[in-house]
Amino acid sequence: MTALAKTAHSLRTFGADVAQGFFEITHNSFALVGLAVVFSLITLTARDDLRQVGESKLMSWLQERHSATLGVEPELDAIDRATAVNPKDLPKQQAAVAYWLSKKYRVAPEPLSALVAEAYEIGEKTKLDPTLILAIMAVESGFNPFAQSSVGAQGLMQVMTGIHSDKYESFGGKLAAFDPVSNLRVGVKVLQECIQRAGSLQAGLKFYVGAANLDDDGGYAGKVMAEHGRLRQVAAGKAVPLAAPPIIRAVTPPPEPAVIEEKIAALSQS
Repeated sequence: MTALAKTAHSLRTFGADVAQGFFEITHNSFALVGLAVVFSLITLTARDDLRQVGESKLMSWLQERHSATLGVEPELDAIDRATAVNPKDLPKQQAAVAYWLSKKYRVAPEPLSALVAEAYEIGEKTKLDPTLILAIMAVESGFNPFAQSSVGAQGLMQVMTGIHSDKYESFGGKLAAFDPVSNLRVGVKVLQECIQRAGSLQAGLKFYVGAANLDDDGGYAGKVMAEHGRLRQVAAGKAVPLAAPPIIRAVTPPPEPAVIEEKIAALSQS
């Protein structure tokens, strides 16, 4: 065997040994990693405290990665602040009312469903018809929780926050007027007081709108009772049009020209 052939054989042998060694090291390393993972899983399963710490750190890392990707700070508990309910989770009667109001006032059904559910719950406690409560919200604000009138009435039920600020103390202060559920509850309390003071629902609505000392409430009570009636029909399962039918007044036709000439002639002779 020549020197060149011996050198080539030696290089091949060396290469084969290196490859074999690399394979064994890599194989053993993967085995070690596998064993480490297995032992880690066993430890985490046995130790709840370690598992919870691991999960917490993993969630923190995922949130940081998500925040870096979107450029906003994630808030996984933000859903708790949302005043919304899936209408499919409501009883059939309440769901029908929520869907009808959603279409008429062009408001998302989920927040309306939460208000409908609250109205039914508080209506049962206060012995007030929940569809009456919803009718007042419809007429007062059109279900805009941030509505404000020129005289300072605020929120869904247009409560005079300055006058009834004491009623918001149990909700954390006057800014709760813009929390839909808080405004609803305070508004119902005000409505109760108005009805008790006036002695009847119709007179109580006049007090509620601030027209107690006026001869006319501007048609407010009529609007509320009309919407109340429609909502009661919806709750009963009846098909109610979203828009009220137009009022058709009889129009007296203009007199014929001959009649006008006769009246003119009669006036000239008298």
